[in-house]
Amino acid sequence: MTHGDDCCTTAEDGVESDQQQQPLILERLEKQQDKNWKSVVSHQLKKRCSCTAERAKSKILGFAPILRWLPRYQLREWLLGDAMSGLIVGILLVPQSIAYSLLASQDPIYGLYTSFFSSIIYAILGTSRHISVGIFGVLCLLVGQVVDRELALAGYLTESSVSSNSSGILLAGQRNDSVGVECDRSCYAITVGATVTFTAGVYQVLMGIFQVGFVSVYLSNSLLSGFATGASLTILTSQFKYLLGLKIPRPQGWFTLFKTWYSLLSNLGNTNICDLVTSLVCLLVLIPTKELNDRFKAKLKAPIPFELFVVIIATLASHFGHFNTDYGSGVAGDIPTGFLPPQMPMWSLIPNVAVDAFSIAIVGFAITVSLSEMFAKKHGYTVDANQEMYAIGFCNILPSFFRCFTTSAALTKTLVKESTGCQTQVSGLVSALVLLLVLLVIAPLFYSLQKCVLAVIIVVNLRGALQKFTEIPHMWRVNRIDASIWLITMATSALVNTELGLLVGVLVSAFCVLGRTQQAQVLELGRATTREHYEDLSSYRGLGTHPGVAVFRYGAPIYYANQSLFKKSLYRCVGLDPVKEKAYRIKFNKKNKKQGKNTNMKSDEKDEVEAGVTATFMNSSCSLRSLVIDCSTILFVDTAGVNALKEVRKDYGELGIKVVLAQCSASVLDDLERGGYYPGDEENKVTFFTIADAVHYLQSLPTPNGDYDGKC
Repeated sequence: MTHGDDCCTTAEDGVESDQQQQPLILERLEKQQDKNWKSVVSHQLKKRCSCTAERAKSKILGFAPILRWLPRYQLREWLLGDAMSGLIVGILLVPQSIAYSLLASQDPIYGLYTSFFSSIIYAILGTSRHISVGIFGVLCLLVGQVVDRELALAGYLTESSVSSNSSGILLAGQRNDSVGVECDRSCYAITVGATVTFTAGVYQVLMGIFQVGFVSVYLSNSLLSGFATGASLTILTSQFKYLLGLKIPRPQGWFTLFKTWYSLLSNLGNTNICDLVTSLVCLLVLIPTKELNDRFKAKLKAPIPFELFVVIIATLASHFGHFNTDYGSGVAGDIPTGFLPPQMPMWSLIPNVAVDAFSIAIVGFAITVSLSEMFAKKHGYTVDANQEMYAIGFCNILPSFFRCFTTSAALTKTLVKESTGCQTQVSGLVSALVLLLVLLVIAPLFYSLQKCVLAVIIVVNLRGALQKFTEIPHMWRVNRIDASIWLITMATSALVNTELGLLVGVLVSAFCVLGRTQQAQVLELGRATTREHYEDLSSYRGLGTHPGVAVFRYGAPIYYANQSLFKKSLYRCVGLDPVKEKAYRIKFNKKNKKQGKNTNMKSDEKDEVEAGVTATFMNSSCSLRSLVIDCSTILFVDTAGVNALKEVRKDYGELGIKVVLAQCSASVLDDLERGGYYPGDEENKVTFFTIADAVHYLQSLPTPNGDYDGKC
């Protein structure tokens, strides 16, 4: 290894003054001895199980945060903003709740129930002041897929075989054995949806009990965004049958996107012209008006509820135009008023839907926590991830007894809620009052509302997710790894399977993190001319090196998966592979002995061969006596990593090159100590807290004798 003479001279000039400095010495704190496990368990049990008035009060207030903030509610300052935002969100929830019921394969009334109960429960248990919890399109899609699958397994007729105003019919009495009572298609659909919701809620509450709210950090923004965008493509495709007025079943299994488009194209000749015209008119109205709302949202005190206007006008047109009877257009049908009595989930269904419910639980919690933390950071307060797990879990468990399906936070409604003056979750209670008015009085008036209008509302609300495609070039320029995660997750969710997309996204993210540790390279460092600071020689100019001493840095943990790559990278950067060098030396010695036995060879020829071979393997290490490995960027070292460092020290030591470590963190020093890196003698347990101390120490050592003495 050679460097420029100027650099070497620069480094040598600072050596004399540096050697006058004393090395940095720090004394480690004595760690407390580990307590007996029995005493630890006893202490934890006393801490967790002790019951005092103060502890009981803290637990109650922590479980129901409304008891903490409601007594401090500032009536004059906050009530107007909460009432306004709650009223507007409630008005928006009416058409969206009815529309997203289609996506979940449920009757419209159950969407209204879901939004009503979730708004109340989250207001009591949630810690975020701004998010709107209710129906979310991706979760509705996941629930709808499970419902359709179970309906097919139970033997119910497909949607294309039943009228638009009636529920499915039981085939051959198959349902009587498992349900115990007569249950039509609509009844069984909401039973499946409620059972999935109950199971997902139980998962979320259990995760809250076991304090696993931290799992949300493993779902990156690129992963969640890609998953939501991929699911949005599936949602968009699933709504085309309503836009065209086609009665085709929802395909099951993988590659549903392709199956749906095949069914659509195959049945294109059966398009209902009335539904098609209505869909086009509604799209021509809603898309521009939504854009106007977005463009002038800074000037508008509240967004104009164009969706509600379209629903009212379309319902009146359908009713007086007799679209259902004269043109065969599908309508919402009977929407009863009031509430149905509670019912238990179908316990026999839980094994069938347990896996689906788990993915739904993870997605719902991740979306809720990410939105909660985003708006909490924006407005300067904090949220409790585990309490959010409880809140969203009970938003699923309790409403499931009242025929509701899965809920989570929804971005679009949350943005509306924040922009209209929301201060606390009192706005959620106001939204619930609006929904209650609809449930008790107004709901039957939506009998003639066409399903294609509801599909248009769903499609228009997908604009935000679909606009992510325009951001792909920007994402690629900013970070190619995150962009790749987004693309893979989106493609898998849309083209293969929605739930599989989430799993693939998590695995790809994990492999990307591991891959970064695999790609780390050893870098040679040089010293700055004005101070004791070392940086990468290939990245900065004006850095000097020390004769006979080389400094290297590895920017990743050293563990079982990359320890061999670390050694290869180090050997390549040093320019000397000690293993190959030793093998070459052994081969040379054997050849020497063999040649020595050849009495016919002249002594001059033997000397020439020996000198030539020696020069060959000595050339690469003629100026290197010592190596310093900067460990400041090494986060941890496992057993395999410690063994790799021991092998490096041993292999170079056999060539007369001393290897020392510098700037190890306390945890890395503990790993090295436990792994037996340091020999028993105290002389070799020298700890260097700076690179300069390690360099000065190595320069102060006498030049070792032997073949590898650094002399050419």
